[in-house]
Amino acid sequence: MLHALVKVLISAALIALISEIARRSSVVAALLASLPLVSLLAFVWLYLDTGDVETVASLSAQIFWLVLPSLALFLALPRLLRLGVGFWASLALAVLLTLACYGAMLWLLRRFDVRF
Repeated sequence: MLHALVKVLISAALIALISEIARRSSVVAALLASLPLVSLLAFVWLYLDTGDVETVASLSAQIFWLVLPSLALFLALPRLLRLGVGFWASLALAVLLTLACYGAMLWLLRRFDVRF
């Protein structure tokens, strides 16, 4: 239980730190947020929990393929906001588009029999 609490606290602290930095410098916050910190933490937590490098390797390969459709959010959100769509509506639409892109990527991976 303590191990899970430590994982949550470290992960939450990173998110809070990035949001605080964003209030002072969006460039520095964007740099930190663009790092695969969540993935790195997931690799570390998974390895510490299981000691299984094959599981970590599989997770890493799966993340690679699913990062590609996630980029839709970062293209759609600023475009919608700059078109004058409200923040919450833009966020919702960008998330829906991203979910559609995830679905398309998973379909393509199955169609081309990509195995992790």
